[in-house]
Amino acid sequence: MIYRIFLTDDDRFLLDLYAVKFRNAGHDVSVFSGGEELLAALRKEGAVAPDAILLDVIMPGVGGFEALEAIRKENLAKGAKVIILSNQGQDSDIEKAKRLLADGYIIKASAIPSEVLAETLRTIETGSSGAGALS
Repeated sequence: MIYRIFLTDDDRFLLDLYAVKFRNAGHDVSVFSGGEELLAALRKEGAVAPDAILLDVIMPGVGGFEALEAIRKENLAKGAKVIILSNQGQDSDIEKAKRLLADGYIIKASAIPSEVLAETLRTIETGSSGAGALS
């Protein structure tokens, strides 16, 4: 099955790396360099919701948690799984992601791109992630 994936990260190298991994697996990928860009795309009239949104936490302007809060509050991207993909792995960050109803949390430094792909697909298909579960 082909999924629509939105990747959001201010690190262009990582953004390109993950985009290539998902595209090589046959998925439709859109990339955004920050929360503002992502939210603008989601708010567009007639925008089709992705199957999953991967969000970095620390970005200039609107960060990942702020973007996630807006997605939930404005009911953007209905049905999309939102996964935090960050180097921030403190318990307080994971708790905040839970409170904001993130569907998963992956720590970049602990996961190679193929694991990020696998976790994302698992989250889309089962509704929850494995190691990065927020249950």
